Amino acid sequence: MDDQQWFVEQFAQHRPRLRSVAYRLLGSATEVDDALQEAWLRTTRTDPATITNPAAWLTTLVGRVCIDMLRARQARREFFGATWEPLVSEYGDPEAASLHTDAVGIALLVVLDSLEPAERLAVVLHDMFGMPFEQVAAVVGRTPAATRQLASRARRRLRDHASQPRAGLPAQRHVVDAFLAAARAGDFDALLALLDPDVVLRADHGRRARLAPALLTGAHAVAARAADAGPRFARLCAPALVNGLAGVVARDRRGRLVAVVGVTIHGDRITAIDLILDSGKLSSEPAHPSPQA
Repeated sequence: MDDQQWFVEQFAQHRPRLRSVAYRLLGSATEVDDALQEAWLRTTRTDPATITNPAAWLTTLVGRVCIDMLRARQARREFFGATWEPLVSEYGDPEAASLHTDAVGIALLVVLDSLEPAERLAVVLHDMFGMPFEQVAAVVGRTPAATRQLASRARRRLRDHASQPRAGLPAQRHVVDAFLAAARAGDFDALLALLDPDVVLRADHGRRARLAPALLTGAHAVAARAADAGPRFARLCAPALVNGLAGVVARDRRGRLVAVVGVTIHGDRITAIDLILDSGKLSSEPAHPSPQA
């Protein structure tokens, strides 16, 4: 077997893990494809005889590509809103399970997106994928001790701001359906009952004119906003999977996606709502029939 064929087989074998690593590091399906393409190109500069653990080597290679991309992203100042993109599929879509294999909840992506590139790599590669700190240190260009400190700082941020949903998917769906029904009716009291007292609503407009406040906190403020704007907006909405969790998509009368709503739920209360209105993050999503008003 020649070198090229060996790399082809190794890349194909480990591709699901590499995609999962890259999505957690970059948060963008488009950039994941770019990262894997760049990693593949870099394999041509390597002698396979020097590789003793292909899975670890490829993970390290993808990590290096991703930290270069994160640092380049940080150096540019033109970004508006978040840099991650949602993964969305309709319920009943047979490809949904495959699409959401790489997904992490939007609440977690929001916090990951706020970390320094080295912090993000340290916590993702070590905590989520079990890479030893000695190997992570080689990717981020720090000592193992310094890399442990990076992961510790990132871990505290994640623990403080991005606790994971505890409700199962059917329970999440029940809460989201109830919230949509209350929003369509403009029922402030019903909305309030579904919201955690400290709920956060984040709106990512990208370059678009703001159609909603960028940040609202507290159940009364979020319920008031949903009761005011909800009846018109909710008529465009349908249930969906958003980053593996129960969420909502909104489509116009032509079936074009105009918004994605990620919802984080603990128990029977909504703790975070992420409204993605940035057309640049929605443009690659295929059109579907619009929901009935």
